[in-house]
Amino acid sequence: MEVLEESNEDDEYKDNLEDEVRPKKTKFMVLAPKVDQLEVLKSELGTLNYPTSYQQNTVKEDLMLQYAENFRRQYVYMYPDRKPLFLNPLNECRVQKFVSTTLRPTLLKHEELYNWEGCAQFVSDFLIVDSLDPVFDVPDYLFSPTTVLKRQKGNCFDFSNLLCSLLLGTGYDAYCVSGYAVKEMCLVDETREICPLLKESELVKKDQDKQAVKKYAVKPVRELRSKFEMNQEAQRLAEKEAEEERRQKELERLADLKIKGTHDVMHGLRVHCWVLVLAGKREVPENFFIDPFTGNSYKTTNEKFLGIESIWNQRNYWVNMQDCKFGCKDVAFDLGDPVRWEYMLPDTDNSLLAFPESYDYLIDEGFDDDEKEMEKIFDMPPSWIQEINIPAKDIETRCPKGEKIIQYKKANLEKYAPYLNVDGMVMRLIEYEDIECTSFVKVTEWYSNRKDMLEKIERNMRTRTIIEYFKNGRSTAVKKHIFRSSEPETDRTLKYISQLRVDGLVSRVENATEMTERFKDRPDFLIYRLTTFAKRLRKVKLPGAFQLNYRTIVKITERFDRDRSKPANEDVAEQVFLITQEHIHLTYHREDDRITALKREFILPPNLLQKDDQEVNMEQIVITFEIRAFLKDRADERKANELVISVYDTERNEKAKEHRKEQKRLEEEQRMRRAEEELDYLAPFLARLGQPRRITKKIAMTLRNDCLMDMKKGLIDQANRIQSRFEKEAQELQSKQQWYQQNQISMTKEDEQAYLAYCSEAMFRIHIFEMRLNKHKETAPLKYLALEEKIRKDPRLAKKLKNC
Repeated sequence: MEVLEESNEDDEYKDNLEDEVRPKKTKFMVLAPKVDQLEVLKSELGTLNYPTSYQQNTVKEDLMLQYAENFRRQYVYMYPDRKPLFLNPLNECRVQKFVSTTLRPTLLKHEELYNWEGCAQFVSDFLIVDSLDPVFDVPDYLFSPTTVLKRQKGNCFDFSNLLCSLLLGTGYDAYCVSGYAVKEMCLVDETREICPLLKESELVKKDQDKQAVKKYAVKPVRELRSKFEMNQEAQRLAEKEAEEERRQKELERLADLKIKGTHDVMHGLRVHCWVLVLAGKREVPENFFIDPFTGNSYKTTNEKFLGIESIWNQRNYWVNMQDCKFGCKDVAFDLGDPVRWEYMLPDTDNSLLAFPESYDYLIDEGFDDDEKEMEKIFDMPPSWIQEINIPAKDIETRCPKGEKIIQYKKANLEKYAPYLNVDGMVMRLIEYEDIECTSFVKVTEWYSNRKDMLEKIERNMRTRTIIEYFKNGRSTAVKKHIFRSSEPETDRTLKYISQLRVDGLVSRVENATEMTERFKDRPDFLIYRLTTFAKRLRKVKLPGAFQLNYRTIVKITERFDRDRSKPANEDVAEQVFLITQEHIHLTYHREDDRITALKREFILPPNLLQKDDQEVNMEQIVITFEIRAFLKDRADERKANELVISVYDTERNEKAKEHRKEQKRLEEEQRMRRAEEELDYLAPFLARLGQPRRITKKIAMTLRNDCLMDMKKGLIDQANRIQSRFEKEAQELQSKQQWYQQNQISMTKEDEQAYLAYCSEAMFRIHIFEMRLNKHKETAPLKYLALEEKIRKDPRLAKKLKNC
């Protein structure tokens, strides 16, 4: 993004900025009509080949479904007024699966997904919201997390199922919650919420405003004013502020009603699913909720959550038996308490309550042997879901098509994938003055992978200031640039990383007549420099003439920190150069036991430079400041919008891609060369002769004779091997026949049958070897003659063997 230059008219400045940061409309407010979820899935992903676990149930899963159906019947009989439980939804193959088996705890290799904040933010950004239809019933389908990731869309149950799987894999005690929430949460309407980035900035500002109270600090001077009058004035100001705040809230409420309408008639009936994280594991101090649509965390007492029907994880399913007429603020999450939570399967991990000894007879007689045996042996079937895998490209892209827009109260937040925008912008926050979001007052943009190390830009419409933030890595070590115009000699503040600069410069503040610099940790103890300039006179620039554009310096004031290695009367505290008056004033540090400090004044003697002296070369003795150079570099950088691509980014790094192509080409050529050498019948013989560059007649004859001799030797060796195996089989058969003649009388019928079978197999093998030997004798001369003809026609040897 190019930095906006100062304009003469406020309207022009505002119009330009409005065109640049025109907000986009949010996508998540339209409810689609109810359609068959499987038909939508097929239209989006086509026909997929699902594994067997998706298409049918195991014996244990069928038993779990029967167990759940029995649980559901008892629940409906005992609580006919409550809504149906979310137990056995259909999956993408129209197969009933118990909800706990749809969770697949997964730990991925991406660092961003090692904590709950990263997992929640990824699920919120990566998936598109598909609202429930109808909004007052649980869905008929619950797709697997793998299908939801491929589809990149889902309802609140799909969101929560995926998020809970990731949280369980990273070690959190997480649960899916089926319940009820307010309309804004179910429809992902955050227009009444303050943007989290603004909340964080307010907290940071409050922390910065808090000043550490020093025990031995000097008390401020008492203000000689009437306390009664001060209290009355403070009370009037407080009443005025309170009245202004009430008026503002009333205006916002009226505007909110105008936009959102009246009270929600379905309040308390809208079904929602979210995630519960219990304290204990991963150093979680207290229980909290996570809304999967936004990725935000809430206390379990938050008024946006209106009730809970049930919760589940990969091990068990619990039904809430507590009253939720006042929302979830009074709900206790002690899952081992059977009075508050009715569990489906016995879970020793959450069985926290123990029966008194006086009630042992209830435990012994309350259940029959079959039920006790079932509780002992039956546990939750394993997950039927394939392993969850999220490619690194999806982690980087995050949002669908790489962009997402969220509308908050008086603010719009835009998120973009890295490298999606040519200027490297990854996020933009637009703050508005009114709740209708028609007039914005501030725009903040975040950048990444910029070659100029630009990290953030803040544009304030009220103060008409622009603030640029930079990361480490710039040659001048600038970390902050505050300005109103890109032209030099205007109000400007530059802050530096003093540790990275040789001169220890901390900040530089400039306007039309002054420039103030502050330093730190310099060897000469310089901490402050104020340069005062004369007003620039307009000069007519002659064509072809070279004119220096230096500003006339009127005064330079420098201040130094105390150097304890010198006496105070020799350590300069301040030196003032009055350039136009040709005076120098020095003020030294004051001794601890003195009241005044030593001062000296130097006056330039008259006629110091005579007429015969040479003129002073200003280019040699004047050191220019880099403000103009910095502004020129910034203008070039804004125009270039050059992004940095890591050498490890194999998709975008063109040099690395070309290098890989070249390496692949060389490897392919080397492979083909090796294949040619393997197929070249003369290659071993040429290697034996030392790879001669030129084949003479003598070398050709040698190659011909060696090649034919090698062929002849190979044919003879092959014939000898066949003959040897033929003779060995015949000798073994003869020995077996002799053994049979000697033991024929005492042999059993089984031994005789085994002998006959062996003879049959041996005769078959002897016959095969005889056929191979005869065929070899017939084809060997033909192979020899074929090789001789091939050698004679070889282009490398043909001319040399023509007359041979």
